[in-house]
Amino acid sequence: MTEKDKRPFYCALGEIWRKLVVLELALVVMNEITPLLLASNSPRRRELLALGGWMFSVEVSNIDETRLPGEEAFAYVRRLAEEKARAVQGKAHPEQVIVGADTSVVIDGDILGKPVSPAEAWEMLTRLRGRTHQVFTGVAVLRASPNQKETLLSQVVITDVPMRNYSEEEMRRYIRSGDPMDKAGAYGIQNPNFQPVADMQGCYASVMGLPLCALSVLLRQAGVTPRASVAGACQSHLRYACPVSQTYLHSTN
Repeated sequence: MTEKDKRPFYCALGEIWRKLVVLELALVVMNEITPLLLASNSPRRRELLALGGWMFSVEVSNIDETRLPGEEAFAYVRRLAEEKARAVQGKAHPEQVIVGADTSVVIDGDILGKPVSPAEAWEMLTRLRGRTHQVFTGVAVLRASPNQKETLLSQVVITDVPMRNYSEEEMRRYIRSGDPMDKAGAYGIQNPNFQPVADMQGCYASVMGLPLCALSVLLRQAGVTPRASVAGACQSHLRYACPVSQTYLHSTN
């Protein structure tokens, strides 16, 4: 067989090889990336979840967020995170793992939700000003494949948040911007203009609404690994040297 006669054979062999490589890559993706379903329409949670390199879709969970009689903040956010995950279970694909989360601001034992009016936002910001409060974020992971036993894992991250002594004029401008109205406690820690937090030593991502390192541990337990360095990507994106990331990454829930 001459070299000319061999060319079609080599071309066919090359095409077969190319298809095998594509198939192998597809199998790798199928085996290593378990698609997630985020049970939240929060742009902040979508932004944070993307940092782990996970493939995910979004489904809004509409649940009753009324506190139960005597329910403490820890139990409250954990229950809501789990209920949000369960609420979208019927819309998930069989192999999807569902992520639910809930965040509450707590001061003097009182839970501050999202303000219903600018007046309530003013009241909340006044109460928080110059003081340290706690942010409780519950995160839940639900795997409910038809071929596997249901797995529901959850954790609560508590972060001390010291607020600076911002002025009333700063509060007015911030409330006029509309930013406080969809946030627990009437503030966003990441707002570049208001910058309400003085100095913090806890999980910044948790205050934003999704503690990535704690979530990463839960997802690993559910069989889902990140496609990127969660702690590194989070700190780089938020420009925050997190002092607690390794603590959560090495926790066992």
